[in-house]
Amino acid sequence: MHFFSLPSLLYVFSLQSISLFQTVLTRKNTITGVEYRNDPTIFAWELINEPRCMSDPSGDTLQDWIDEMSAFVKSIDKKHLVTVGLEGFYGPKSPKRLTVNPEMWASALGSDFIRNSNNDNIDFASVHIYPDHWFHDLEFEDNLKFVTKWMLSHIEDGDKELNKPVFFTEYGLSNLIKGFEPSLRDKLYKTILDIVYKSAKRKRSGAGALIWQLFVEGMEEYNDDFGIVPWERTSTYKLLTEQSCRLGRIS
Repeated sequence: MHFFSLPSLLYVFSLQSISLFQTVLTRKNTITGVEYRNDPTIFAWELINEPRCMSDPSGDTLQDWIDEMSAFVKSIDKKHLVTVGLEGFYGPKSPKRLTVNPEMWASALGSDFIRNSNNDNIDFASVHIYPDHWFHDLEFEDNLKFVTKWMLSHIEDGDKELNKPVFFTEYGLSNLIKGFEPSLRDKLYKTILDIVYKSAKRKRSGAGALIWQLFVEGMEEYNDDFGIVPWERTSTYKLLTEQSCRLGRIS
């Protein structure tokens, strides 16, 4: 199963984005000869990773781009799911949710989780979880409390506002934080995976999460301060395999 992000930045002119999107969607896999838009091994298209448009904090510019690009992708590829690639911050169009944001700066980035996700061409909403990057003065346990509030808020949005799945497409903990030790990652992972499991069991919208990022040995050159080789740490590997099994039992 693959999950691809189409462009790596938001182009000023939509024409450039359209050209890039069309090139990617119609490109043939050099091994199988199958165009990406017809490739059954691709799970979904992500329009852009963590979009921000700080030159327009109203959110109108980014929203117009999402509306145009999601419609264009669907006009070429009706077989695959589409999501935006949002971090999940709430903007000025969601005033009741602004207190859920990590800090005030998050509301001025030109993105808005509910508004950006509430489009018929967006099949599921995407959210990221990086409390250690969003806060700089919270203790680890307070970060965990934030994560719980953050996830439950977005799951509720999926249930009541969007009526579509909410996928936590990135979560992680940097090994550069003060006092880091691998057990902290296990605590964060367990918090996130338990919330996802409870949501899935109750048939609510939040039923999936992806770690940033997993590796196998020999890929060190692509690593960052979040990467792990899961089987090198038994407790982490156990968390991930148990989550896969218990979600499988639900379905």
